[in-house]
Amino acid sequence: MDPQSPIPEQCKAGVVSNNGPDYQLTVEDVPVPTPGPDQLLIKLNVTGLCYSDIHYMLEDLPLPRMRDYGVRSPGHEGAGIVVALGCDVNGWKLGDRAGIAPTWDTCMSCDLCSSELECHCSHAVPTGLKVSGTYQQYIVSPARYTTPIPNGVDDFSAGPIMCSGSTMFRALRESNLRAGQWAVIVGAGGGVGHMGVQIAKAMGLRVIGIDAGEDKETLCVKLGCEAFIDHQRSTNLSQDVRNIADGKGAHGVLVTASSAAAYRVAPHMLRVGGVVVCVGMPASGTAFAGDDPMYLILNNLKVVGSLTGSRQDTAGALSLAARGLLKPMYESFSLQELPNAVSQLRQGKVRGRCVVDFNV
Repeated sequence: MDPQSPIPEQCKAGVVSNNGPDYQLTVEDVPVPTPGPDQLLIKLNVTGLCYSDIHYMLEDLPLPRMRDYGVRSPGHEGAGIVVALGCDVNGWKLGDRAGIAPTWDTCMSCDLCSSELECHCSHAVPTGLKVSGTYQQYIVSPARYTTPIPNGVDDFSAGPIMCSGSTMFRALRESNLRAGQWAVIVGAGGGVGHMGVQIAKAMGLRVIGIDAGEDKETLCVKLGCEAFIDHQRSTNLSQDVRNIADGKGAHGVLVTASSAAAYRVAPHMLRVGGVVVCVGMPASGTAFAGDDPMYLILNNLKVVGSLTGSRQDTAGALSLAARGLLKPMYESFSLQELPNAVSQLRQGKVRGRCVVDFNV
């Protein structure tokens, strides 16, 4: 779209109703928002789909409910162009490429914001939860918190990187792993995990991927896994990891799957001094991270959580993509296919990421 083209009064959006276990998602016309003085209006070309969107619609996480804020469209992986600017906006112009990430805005002045933990800011606004998300083709975004998309990264890559790429970039930083060390990625063939494989490889780590199925194995090996374990075939995951990783276990395990079984076995894949990084979000109360405290104590193990990336993490992931070191694998859907795409994601039938193309 030419940024000088007239802006319509309405646009298409994925709209949720009957929030909860039996939620319904339909494609409807919604009003195009008007940007405030310090905001941009962005016409999205694509949005990635994240399982967090489903959690928001299911209302199965200990979070506020989107409907309590009048939000009907989830989504937080948008990529498009600026088509209108608020009167106080500086540093942006019409036609600039822009990305929308999971955090829509923060106070940008507290200790958390200044230490790259802004997603935990008490004033943080999650995209698609407290404000309309990227299932809507036209979206407003604070200019100060909108992500510039660099040349060399197409929108179909940039959209998913806004969340899953940035999230894994951050999680690997939180692990404090060093080049040459072993990293296990549980769920390595999924939307988040497959990006983690590539980022870990770019950081010089030796990657063991865990997932299920020959297609996932093919993908993981192609993306840089030194070894792959099919958890449906393995009879002893922790021993399999130890056999691969010098007989001692991995230095770090990053759990991108949300299953209780994945979290239960993760500490037992580690060598002494290792770390589990919790990334995948199970429904509240269905899984527990860690182990018997004595097991953690005697093996000097650490368990840390990692929610999503900071602005710096997003920029770092985009930089890897611009250099050809990170390429999201995705299946593309039209906007009319959005409900079906979300259904496939919920059923775990997607390899890589789902991306919705607003222009078809």
